[in-house]
Amino acid sequence: MLRGNFSRKRAGMLRHILSVLWKQGKDTLQNKEILIQFVMFPVITIIMENAIEIPGMPEHYFAMLFGAMYLGMAPLLCTSAILAEEKEKNTLRVLLMSNVRPGEYLAGVGIYVWCLCMAGAAVIGLAGGYRGSGFGNFMLIMGAGFLVSIIVGAAVGVFSRNQMMATSISMPVMLILSFLPMLAAFNESIAKLARITYSGQIHLLMGQVENLHPSWGQTGILLLNLAAALLFFAAACRRNKRFAG
Repeated sequence: MLRGNFSRKRAGMLRHILSVLWKQGKDTLQNKEILIQFVMFPVITIIMENAIEIPGMPEHYFAMLFGAMYLGMAPLLCTSAILAEEKEKNTLRVLLMSNVRPGEYLAGVGIYVWCLCMAGAAVIGLAGGYRGSGFGNFMLIMGAGFLVSIIVGAAVGVFSRNQMMATSISMPVMLILSFLPMLAAFNESIAKLARITYSGQIHLLMGQVENLHPSWGQTGILLLNLAAALLFFAAACRRNKRFAG
């Protein structure tokens, strides 16, 4: 009896998550601002890798550069924008009143954004010349980074009252995470700051994908960033009554 109830609950949860995924897919096709976030950096990487060749340029240079920017920008902005927009338009209220639980909704949005970002990362990796185990390791570290960015974006979206507030919070965070790895090459102080962010560490790991062995220090920094993102998300959920449960 208990097993049957558990199976029905699990099937219902899966059905709700899939309905959120389906809804987000339809909404993205109608929202060019979100759609362009998913495709912009993969397209730029393809163009740059095929149009520019500089003697002495590091291998996978453009994939590493735009991959780090994609990591800090697309999942964060898209997740926060989706949540804030649906709160502002009251579509989130309708979803939650139709037996979709807050956790199921957030899981559906997170999975949707993660999958689209992984598709974009695959394009960036292949365009940048990653192959075999190198490509697999590239996708692994990008997937881990996307997870942190999505949690940060979800925290911003849950915390914000409307789209304007979400944009005002997410933009500076996105700029820091996206551009610090690029600017680190030009300034040692910026490089030190970049090394304590997950986007900076993942940018460094992109150059090691052929023989990926993260140090304990790198692993610790990534885990601390993940913990900070989860704490921010938990605080945002407690502030918002819809997600407090």
